[in-house]
Amino acid sequence: MVDYSLNVAGSEWIIIIFVALVLILGTGKLPGAARKLGKAVNEYNKAKNDIQESMKEVTEETPKISGPVESEREKLETIAKSIGVKVEGKTDDELRKIIADKIGQKKIDESETKQD
Repeated sequence: MVDYSLNVAGSEWIIIIFVALVLILGTGKLPGAARKLGKAVNEYNKAKNDIQESMKEVTEETPKISGPVESEREKLETIAKSIGVKVEGKTDDELRKIIADKIGQKKIDESETKQD
């Protein structure tokens, strides 16, 4: 059998595509089409670079905890103050115990009211 496949290398395809474009668009419209294609490629590259920069900024940022939970002590104090406990002069362990007692007491109170 006879093999009818085209044995065309990569650079020859560029010539074939160029000739096809000249035949389809004509010599007058080819520069305008090339300009539009160049603008589209430029816009694509700008968008790609913007996205890459955004991704770099996001991955390089280290999360900084600010506000009431910078340290374990501040977290305990915030929780204790929110449930009405005075924190002055108390150790971390005492605050943990008081918070656990208050939260546990609240759960017991809620379950008693549900049973009534």
